[in-house]
Amino acid sequence: MSGFVMFISQIFNGLKIGSVYALVALGYTMVYGIIRLLNFAHGDFIMIGAYTLMLSIPALAVMGLPAWTAVIPATLVCALVGVLVERLAYKPVREKGNSMTALITAIAMSLLLENGSQAIFGADYKTVPTIVSIPTLTIGQLKIDGATIVSIVLGVIMMVAMQLYVKRTKQGKAMRAVSEDKEASLLMGINVNGTITLTFAIGSGLAAIAALMYCVSYPQVSPTMGMMLGLKAFVAAVLGGIGSIPGAMVGGLAIGLIESLTKAYIGTITGGVITSAFSDAIVFAILIIVLLVRPSGLMGEPETEKV
Repeated sequence: MSGFVMFISQIFNGLKIGSVYALVALGYTMVYGIIRLLNFAHGDFIMIGAYTLMLSIPALAVMGLPAWTAVIPATLVCALVGVLVERLAYKPVREKGNSMTALITAIAMSLLLENGSQAIFGADYKTVPTIVSIPTLTIGQLKIDGATIVSIVLGVIMMVAMQLYVKRTKQGKAMRAVSEDKEASLLMGINVNGTITLTFAIGSGLAAIAALMYCVSYPQVSPTMGMMLGLKAFVAAVLGGIGSIPGAMVGGLAIGLIESLTKAYIGTITGGVITSAFSDAIVFAILIIVLLVRPSGLMGEPETEKV
């Protein structure tokens, strides 16, 4: 394989995992944009979606339905869990606590979901049945597997759909209004609590679709699988500008590309043994640099203090 072909192959690999990061970062940025909460439990919704896929696919196969339709129950389950988490944990803290108690609650919810899943399914990796089988696309020496094509196409569709939803629909405009000014939104007749709940449901549903994209390429699930995915998606949201939907998309794709190219080139130089750890270190170094140089991110608007 020539150097150019390898480079293009790594670009596609980066876009594949970057699309997953972008969808999860969308959930982060939507929740933060509307209630200024860093929902660190959001990465664990991917795990919930993956377990739902694992359980749903055999049942749907018995009914004669294709495996990819399991994304429907996965989305519904993740959305339900997201709404329950918001109503039972975040809403009471939002009304009576402060930003620190909300952050601690989010971390506690993440640990609760991970340990609860471990108690139910065990700590070992479980295999997810084959979701889709798409032949490899060959262009000269370049080979792009079907999982990569599915992930990139589905990621682009969902990102464009979310942007249109927020910009064009009544509910999307309500989300933007609540994000800007909750008190004024109440005066305009917007149901603020209902809008916040809808935001959590949509963000959690996006995590289920991200779980589908991830399991197409890596058909394994474990209770802690969402932890690192969630952290990298958080870095992507910060890089793009947390609170900005286009920023989450750009940040997710950028982190995916950086991670893929790091593993392919810098990891090879270091011997290949610590490739994954080295790429993770670079991703989190980017977080530190962004916070130091441009805390608002690439596409975020700097917050000005009102006096």
